[in-house]
Amino acid sequence: MSLLFNPQNYDSPQADRQSREVMEKTIQFFEDKGLASIKEDDQANRWYTDFLKFIKAERIFSTLLTPSGYGAPDSRFDLSRVCEFNEITAFYSLAYQYAYQVSVLGLGPIWMGDNEKVKHITAQKLIDGGIFAFGLSEKAHGADLYSNEMALSPTDDGNYLANGGKYYIGNANVAALVSTFARYKDSKDYVFFVVDSQHRNYKLIKKISTSGVRPAYVGDYDLIDYPITSDEILSSGPLAWDSALSTINIGKFQLGFASIGISTHAYYEALNHASNRELYGKKVTDFPHIQKIFTESYARLIAMKLYALRSLDYFRSASDDDRRYLLFNPIQKMKVTTQGMKIIEMLLDAIAAKGFEQDTYFETAIRDIGMIPRLEGTTHVNIALVIKFMNNYFFSPAEFPVIPKRDDPADDSYLFRQKAGKLASVRFPDYCLAYEGLQVPNVAVFKEQIELFRSFIEQARPNPEQLKNIDYMLALGEMFTLIVYAQLILENSKIHSISPALLDEIFNFLVRDFAQFALTQLSNYSNSEQQEEFLKSMLKKPILNPVTVQSLWENEVKPLQGTYQNT
Repeated sequence: MSLLFNPQNYDSPQADRQSREVMEKTIQFFEDKGLASIKEDDQANRWYTDFLKFIKAERIFSTLLTPSGYGAPDSRFDLSRVCEFNEITAFYSLAYQYAYQVSVLGLGPIWMGDNEKVKHITAQKLIDGGIFAFGLSEKAHGADLYSNEMALSPTDDGNYLANGGKYYIGNANVAALVSTFARYKDSKDYVFFVVDSQHRNYKLIKKISTSGVRPAYVGDYDLIDYPITSDEILSSGPLAWDSALSTINIGKFQLGFASIGISTHAYYEALNHASNRELYGKKVTDFPHIQKIFTESYARLIAMKLYALRSLDYFRSASDDDRRYLLFNPIQKMKVTTQGMKIIEMLLDAIAAKGFEQDTYFETAIRDIGMIPRLEGTTHVNIALVIKFMNNYFFSPAEFPVIPKRDDPADDSYLFRQKAGKLASVRFPDYCLAYEGLQVPNVAVFKEQIELFRSFIEQARPNPEQLKNIDYMLALGEMFTLIVYAQLILENSKIHSISPALLDEIFNFLVRDFAQFALTQLSNYSNSEQQEEFLKSMLKKPILNPVTVQSLWENEVKPLQGTYQNT
């Protein structure tokens, strides 16, 4: 089965009939709607009433987003199918994925909280076709939780009044429930509670974003003496704080699959255009530099999917004793999504002005792909998280059982009771295990770069001044991120039987990217003599094999021409 999603020869990895039907019906809805209609709604900023009617009629969100014990007897929050649906909806338009993404976020604090009454109400609202919202960010300070100003003030009858505003909130116009993060005015403890977007004390101010996901509603709202009782309070104190962080862990993980969906659709459209266009009496795809663009962007796209699926395995297998997902998730959010930006930029060089035509999917891809890395925390925030794992990753290996492919039907209940704790305490097995048994030229070159980086950390580690320099450490984090990215790609290349030619091409660009980051570290920052020597030694170039690249073009890329078209 191909790793790339294609609606016209789709075979869902889901084992049970209900899950497969959800995906198949969703694909059929969008294929019947057609690209022209989707683009018309996008350009008119038209709210997607037809999509929400479909979601309600087929109980799509109810099936995908209700954990075991609530709603239907066979309900489960299965991250495998949650992510698959993300990829499918983004393939057609980020606007549809956004309604779903924000609902996942809004539901997080509910399922993580200790208010059973709200959980059962929520399950029914999902059955009724409700969508949800996550009230975390505020206008003055974004998602800085420490500076949160929304407040619950006690009343004489033992209840509360909520006052304050939230900003950049998806689904703010019609959400059945809005999970809202605040503080108690008297104790200053954190609290999560739910509000109804149609309540008279809920003031929807305006739609604040049209340049991104146009048909979606991204707005801000104020609560003005909104009455809150214990029936609406989801969690307080440490549980509320942990619910905010754990919800973001789940939410930002989805963004990698959204980027894959957008990049895949754009790839098909670009390849179709280039293969059907003639220039100077030749097909555009007959030009070697065009073949190179499509071959490398294909390798980058497959690498994104390999990493995303493997990090999904780790997230679904997480426990209090295995928290490796806390490293893999921010890389999923940061690296997979920025690779999507890279792919769109490369493809645009192949199709040029065609990519800006208003009736193409590509025009929306150009606009939307750059939003994704900037949602749920910017890239530098995620790199700062990643750096905390570096020492244990290289120097304190631990024994772990091998994580299998996790596409089995299961309720991933651990997602809603994630253990809080120091990131620096998370352990990893020896990263060299992923490289065992491989005889691929550019994999070997990249392994040399890894060992040089490890020696850099061990023998020429950053001094106190460099450690205080956030920019310096973030640049170092880019190289470490690429090492972890490569590990999971390798692990999954064995599970999915990736061809040696494709694996070599993937590591061709990984070697180049790593060398570029090393050059940035070398040329932009002050380094000691020893550090400079290590960084210069990392400036390796990949082994170029034209026969491998041509084989990949003929056997894997060229056959994709014309395999998907939607008008």
